[in-house]
Order: sequence, then structure tokens, then C-alpha cells
Amino acid sequence: MTTTSPAAATAPPSPDRDRGRAAVRAPHLTGPVLVLLGMAAVWGVFQLLNPHFLTARNLSNLVLQIGVLGTLSIGMVIVLVLGEIDLSVGAIAGVSAGVVALTIRDGHLPGLAAIGLALLIGCLIGLVHGTVITAFGIPSFIVTLAGLLVWQGVQLLVVGAGGEIAIRDPLVKAIASTYLPPAWGWALAGVGILAAAAVVGGNRRRRRRYGLAGASVRSGVTTLAVVAVVALGGAALLNSYFGVPWMLVILVVLLAAGTVLMRQTTFGQHVYAIGGNREAARRAGIGVRRTTIVVFVIVSALAALAGVLEASRQFSASSALGGGTLQLNAIAAAVIGGTSLFGGRGRIYQALLGALVVGSVQNGLDLLGQPAAIKNISTGVILVIAVVVDAIGRRRRLDRGAFD
Repeated sequence: MTTTSPAAATAPPSPDRDRGRAAVRAPHLTGPVLVLLGMAAVWGVFQLLNPHFLTARNLSNLVLQIGVLGTLSIGMVIVLVLGEIDLSVGAIAGVSAGVVALTIRDGHLPGLAAIGLALLIGCLIGLVHGTVITAFGIPSFIVTLAGLLVWQGVQLLVVGAGGEIAIRDPLVKAIASTYLPPAWGWALAGVGILAAAAVVGGNRRRRRRYGLAGASVRSGVTTLAVVAVVALGGAALLNSYFGVPWMLVILVVLLAAGTVLMRQTTFGQHVYAIGGNREAARRAGIGVRRTTIVVFVIVSALAALAGVLEASRQFSASSALGGGTLQLNAIAAAVIGGTSLFGGRGRIYQALLGALVVGSVQNGLDLLGQPAAIKNISTGVILVIAVVVDAIGRRRRLDRGAFD
């Protein structure tokens, strides 16, 4: 039988323990709120400068524009959480689009088979990247930078001297040009609200199971209210134009699948553990090499899918597809959304938040007739601000004992 002394029973709470509890509760609320406030400010400014910005037509176009960037950003969130980076995703997207167009035109494959082949090639590219990184201990920055150059060259070979291959397959063309009927749009909004409620309830149960302080009921209700307003308002606005684009459905499905993968599976927990402390994860028996390879396969597969989506938007594959600053914008979107460049911290939904910010800035500047130089400068400035906020937040967490 154990006894507790009066002094121990009445001792004040441990500061270290209080800091740990505060660290559990604090970080996840401020990041998304700051991003949403920033996005609201961006939308407000562009609406004042151009009254067409918040019209149903322009917001529908914005959804189509961020479909590709959002898809790439989901993969970028995963690889950044691992503590790595992939600079080749834009080139992989270009190769994927070229494969789809070439196999449909010359190989006479149906659209679905061509898409499947492109996704398979994307997985194989990721397998090569991950294997080289883990087998030889080469930084992912170097390997994927080399991959960027290699796959850009392959893209030029696939597309050919003409620089563009038109796509006439109706399935591929329909991906980015088809919209849901209004009733389906409302149903999708309802499913999104129910999914958000399930996530909020699941998080509360999981935290109680592990003896952690759960979020307040008010916080959960606020989250659901925000989701409901966005989902229902978005459905109403898009239904007033052509309807909810299939591109948005694909992006939402990817977000849901990525969230389940990273939050509800052992694999996802291993990714967070490796990104937080690779050596500790290895000593804990986690297969660091295997997990790293799988992550790069997933990222490359998502890049290949992004290439298919972009080819569907353009009705063609060109040597310029996936070039320029696409992969850099994907990294920017992930970081702006709240994913840490230091590894071990990030959520899949942050890919959508960041893509919305980057896409909104670029869309608004397009409406104002600004050149590409201004768009690049604006995105770079926002990225620097996001990185500074991330670094300050990380320093504060370390100061109070909440290690990443």
C-alpha cells in the first residue's frame, strides 16, 4: 500500500507538466486561423481592386487552377513532414501528361489505360528516387534536383519536336471540364460536413483514450460551423455557375485519403516520427528506409496525377507543362498552409489552405493584368513570411519544452 504525504498532495502543479499540456493544446489552432485571416484579407483586397474577383465564374476558375497545385501540395506536405523535399514533381507531372497524350495518339490506348500507365510510371520514378536516397545516403535535395533535370529531358523526348500533343480522348478531356449536377453538389457539401464532424469526434475520443486534454466543445462547434459555412456557401456559389467541378471532387477525395493515411494509420505515425527525430525513430524499430521509399512513391504518383489533371485542363500535353515555378509553388503552398520545413509537423488540409492562398494571389493579379514577374515576387514574399512565422513558432515551442 502506498501513501501520499500532505506536502506531495498539496504541491503546486509542475511547470514542466503545465508547459507540456499547453503545448498539446496550443499549436494547432493558430496556424489555420492565421492562414484563413490572410486569405480573407487577400480576397478583400482583390475584390476592392476588381469587383469580378468574388464572382461565381472567377471562383469556379480558381478551383480549376488550384486543382493541380493542390494535388502537388498534398504530396509535398507528406514529404516535408518526413523531413525531406522533392524538387522534381513539376517535371514528373510533365512526363505523365506526355505519356498520356502519346499513348492515346500513337498507342491508341483508351484514356483510362493511358492514365493508369502514367500513374504507374510516376510510382516507378518515385521508387527510383527513394531507393537512391536511402541506398547511398544522398540528400533528397540533390537526388530530386537531378531528377528534375532528367525528367525534363524525358518530357522533351516524349512530347517530341512539335512541343505539343493534342488530346482528343473524351474521358481525359472531361476530367477538368465536367461539373456535378446541383443536387450532387449539395450532397457533397453534406458529406463534407459529416466527415468533419466524424474527425472532430474521433480526435476528442482519441485524446481522451491517451489521457490528453481534449479540445473544448466550443472549439469543436466552431470548427464545424466554419466547415458548414464554407461547404454550403461554396456549393451555393458554384451551383450558381456551372456547378461543382469534378476537379474539386478529386481534390477533396485526395485530401480525405491523405488525412486518413497520415492520421489514422501506422505508416502515417511513422512518417511523423521520422520527421521529428530520424535517429530516435530508427532506434524505436521503425523502418526508416522503407518508409522513405514509400513516401517518395506516393509523392511521385500524386505528381503524375497532377500532370493528368493539367493535361485535361489544356486538352494537350506540351513541353512547357509542369515547368517554370510549379514545383516551387507546391512547396510554397505547403509551407504557407502551415507545414513545417523542419519536419515532423504538418496536416494534409494545409495543402489546400496554402494552394488557395497562392492560387488566389495569382488569380487576382491575373485579373489586374499584372505580369508573371509580379506574381512570382508576391508568392516569394508570402513564402518568406510563412517561413518566418514557422521558425518563430518552433522557437517558442522549444523554449517551453514542446519539442517537434
